[in-house]
Amino acid sequence: MISSSELPSTRPYLIRALYDWCSDNGFTPYVAVKVDASVQVPREYVQGGEIVLNVSMDATSSLKLGNEFIEFKARFGGKPRDIMVPIHRVMAIYARENGQGMAFPVSDDDAAAAPTLAAVPVQDAPVEDGDDPTPPTPNTSRPALKRIK
Repeated sequence: MISSSELPSTRPYLIRALYDWCSDNGFTPYVAVKVDASVQVPREYVQGGEIVLNVSMDATSSLKLGNEFIEFKARFGGKPRDIMVPIHRVMAIYARENGQGMAFPVSDDDAAAAPTLAAVPVQDAPVEDGDDPTPPTPNTSRPALKRIK
């Protein structure tokens, strides 16, 4: 029998499931990331140590939602960039249009923490044309979390 400390993280599976749910229902999947040295994103778009990325098919190419990394190519300000985000740095995945999704705890010492269901705030800005994977300035208010067992 495998002990719980040896089990692989559920985080990549939940991210893929919520990505599919967003895509299947016509929503735009966004990923909020806690940036550190292991995260490969354009640093000029990082605010407060975080970045929110549009990971829809319209905004990315060569998207891979793996067990260890989320990898894709995207345009930032018209310039193509290679993006690589370790799964353990993903703070949330949610639908831009209604804020439904899931938040994950992220800390430097606990990369495989258990996920928590969350309500992610919806931004009131208009939907972009898909060329730029970064959303408008993020809402800085904290969402209320409700744990469902």
